[in-house]
Amino acid sequence: MRLSRFFLPTLKEDPKEAQIVSHRLMLRAGMIQQSSAGIYSWLPMGFRVLKNIERIVREEQDRAGALEILMPTLQPADLWRESGRYDDYGKEMLRITDRHERDMLYGPTNEEQVTDIFRSHVKSYKNLPLNLYHIQWKFRDEVRPRFGIMRGREFLMKDAYSFDLDYEGAKTAYNNMFVAYLKTFARLGLKAIPLRAETGPIGGDLSHEFIVLADTGESEVFYHKDLLTLETPEQENYSATELQEIVDQWTSYYAAADDMHDPENCDVSAGDLVSRRGIEVGHIFHFGDKYSKAMGAAVAGPDGKDVTVSMGSYGIGVSRLVGGIIEASHDDDGIIWPESVAPFKVGLINLKSGDDACDAACEDFYGKLKTATVEVLYDDTAGRAGEKFAKMDLIGLPWQATIGPRGVKAGMVEVKNRSTGEKQELSVDAALEFLVGRG
Repeated sequence: MRLSRFFLPTLKEDPKEAQIVSHRLMLRAGMIQQSSAGIYSWLPMGFRVLKNIERIVREEQDRAGALEILMPTLQPADLWRESGRYDDYGKEMLRITDRHERDMLYGPTNEEQVTDIFRSHVKSYKNLPLNLYHIQWKFRDEVRPRFGIMRGREFLMKDAYSFDLDYEGAKTAYNNMFVAYLKTFARLGLKAIPLRAETGPIGGDLSHEFIVLADTGESEVFYHKDLLTLETPEQENYSATELQEIVDQWTSYYAAADDMHDPENCDVSAGDLVSRRGIEVGHIFHFGDKYSKAMGAAVAGPDGKDVTVSMGSYGIGVSRLVGGIIEASHDDDGIIWPESVAPFKVGLINLKSGDDACDAACEDFYGKLKTATVEVLYDDTAGRAGEKFAKMDLIGLPWQATIGPRGVKAGMVEVKNRSTGEKQELSVDAALEFLVGRG
C-alpha cells in the first residue's frame, strides 16, 4: 500500500480528551475517530489491526472445536424475560421498542439467544458436546464511557457457549476454552494471567478472568513469579485429563487482583510475589443450568429421560485487545505492534521522493516485497525525513526499511527493528531476504 493513497489522518499533538496511552496513540496514529460518547469509527489502520486480532481469535476457537455462527445485534426482550435477566440487568442494557410495539434490546451478551437456538434444534445427548461462538458487536450503555475503546459503549466481542450433558462434560469444555485462551493471547504477543473471578450478572459457580500485564493497566495484579515461566500449550487436541492437568498447573500458582489480595494472609513469600498492573481482556464462566433450566433447554439422555444441559460462556474483548496490546507494547515514540497483529509488517521509507534513483530503487524494492506477499506500507510522500521516521515510529510497524541517495549508490538498505531500535545496513538482496523471512 502506498502512503500517498492510504487514509491515515495522524496527529502531531496529544489529543486533550485522551487520558490513557492506548486512547492517545490510537487517535494520533489515525486508527479511530469518535462518533459519540464511547462509540468509534474504525479507520483503515485501526481496522486492519482489529481484523488481524479477530482472525487469530477465530483460528484458535476453530482449533478448539467451537463452531462459528452469527447472532443478531438486536434481540427480543421476551427471551431475556424467560431467563429473568431483562429487569435485573440494569441501565447498561439499551432497550428499544420497534414500530409494532415489540420490546427489543441491543445485545450486551448472548446467553439467551444462543440457548433459544440450542433448544430449537438439539434434542438428543448424541449431539453433545456442542460449542457455538460468534464475533459480533455488543452494546452496553456505560454511565461514564472513557479511555477510548477500553471502556466504550459499543465493542467487538467473541463469545462462545458450550452445551454438555453433565457437569463433568461442562468442566472439560471449560478447561478446553481455558487452554484455547492461553494459546490465543500468546499468539497475540501478550503475557496473560488467569485469575479466579466473580461470576457477576452472568451467573454460575466457576469463572476466570484473563489479565494482560501492562504498566498502564487499570488494576493491580499480584502473582507468583514462576507463573510467567510456564510454557503455553501448543498441542491441538488434548484429552480431558490433559486439559485438567494444564489448568491445574496454571491455577496452582498464586494470582489475585488487588481487591482479592490480602497481604496479611498471603502464602507467597515477599521474594516470590510480583506486583504489576493489568487489563482484563477475557472472561470465562461455567454456570450450569442457570439458563437452560429457565428456558427449557433439555435433551433426551441415554436412558431416554430429559436432561437439562450444563452450559458455559467464554468471552474475549476483540476490540478491547487493540487497546490492551498498545498499553502493553509502546514507547515514547508510539506503538510497537507484535508482528502477528501489525497492520503492515514493513514500513518502506523513501528518503528523497522525486529523486529518480531513489524512486526507482524504492519502486523495485516495494514491488518485490509485494510479490513475496509481505504486507508493506510504502511512504512515497514528499515529506521530510524526520517527519517520515516519526510517523513510522508512531504507527509502530515491526520493521522499517529505509532507502536514500547514499544507500542507492552503495546498493544498501537500512533495516530497523521497531521494538529494539536495532538498525543494520544490508544489501538490497539481503534486506529483501531478511524481511521476506519475517513477513
